[in-house]
Formats: sequence, C-alpha cells, structure tokens
Amino acid sequence: MASYRNTPLYGGAITCDLPKHFADVSKLRQVPDNQEVWIDKDGFTSIIFDISERVGGPGSSPEIDGRAMTTHLEDMVGSEIDTVKIWNTAETEFSKMSDLKHPAYTLIATQTPKLPSNGLNSAPDFTAITMTLLRLEEQKTDILITINVPHIRGEYDAEDVDLELGKQGKLIGDAVEVAARIWETFVIKDWDLFHGA
Repeated sequence: MASYRNTPLYGGAITCDLPKHFADVSKLRQVPDNQEVWIDKDGFTSIIFDISERVGGPGSSPEIDGRAMTTHLEDMVGSEIDTVKIWNTAETEFSKMSDLKHPAYTLIATQTPKLPSNGLNSAPDFTAITMTLLRLEEQKTDILITINVPHIRGEYDAEDVDLELGKQGKLIGDAVEVAARIWETFVIKDWDLFHGA
C-alpha cells in the first residue's frame, strides 16, 4: 500500500493526496501552465492533471459527458485512436466536492503500439490509461486526471493481466487505488484559477 502526502497543485489552488514516491516533473523540465505532471520515481507510471476548456454542449447527461470524454481521449492519443480499447467507464464521485454536484466520469483503457515490442526497444507492450473527467460547467472548464501505466516486458507479470477476464494486474490495480485516493481528497481551494482557463 502506497504512502501518500497532501500535495498542492497549480500553486496551491487545488490540493489532493498523491503517492509520496511521485516527483513533480516541472522540477526537471518545462510543463505547460495548464498541466501538473507527476512521475513515479520507482517505475514508469505518470499522473497528469490537465485544466482545459470545456468541450461539448451545455448541460450534463451521460450522452453529453460521454461525448466529451471521447473528445478528450482522442485529443490525448491523436491519430493513434485506433490503438486504444476502452474497457470500462463509470460515474465517479469526488468525495470532498460532492455537495457541488459536478459530474465526473472515469474510464479505463489500453493503448497498444502498432509495432509490437521485439525486445530490442523499450516500447511498452501496452499502456493502461485511467482517465477521470471532472466537468465544471459554470467555469467552462474540464479537468482531466490521467494516470498512464506503461506495461514494459519484464516489468510486469503478463499472466496477471487479462482485462477481458477482469484481471487488472498489480500495476493497473495500483493506478486505480491512486485514482480513488485522488477522488477522495481532491479539493479546489481557489476558484479564481479558472478565470483564465
């Protein structure tokens, strides 16, 4: 079980718990102002917080929000959308924001490279993606929280992963646990953050 610390994001405008063994990428390289990127110091997993302009029409329904989720996923993977398979989508509750009634959804997907890993390169066999969309309609903002989990041959037990059978394996299980901790602890402390979004 990972050990967590309450972490300020966007200069403290947002806080949530992140695993202690994740490092702030902005200390290593430039990160766009609308993003916070954290990487696992002991592995290959990354967590990306992305504040973007709300997509789709007004209002909220599973159909409107589902289309928005698809749009964001397509934006993220670009022309390689045909390498992505969505395994699960579910409504999500942010515990500390539940009284505000902002719709939120999470999907679990995998992206498999077109060229399989041949052992000569370090390309992953596939990357698991846990993507949560938090919709802030009044602020005309969507917040995306994406956990990318590359599965590199030799770094995971292939026998433990079969999403067709509901077997997530340790790495995806850990990512889902991290996502759940974020949903429980995520707080927007300064709503002015979104006036420039």
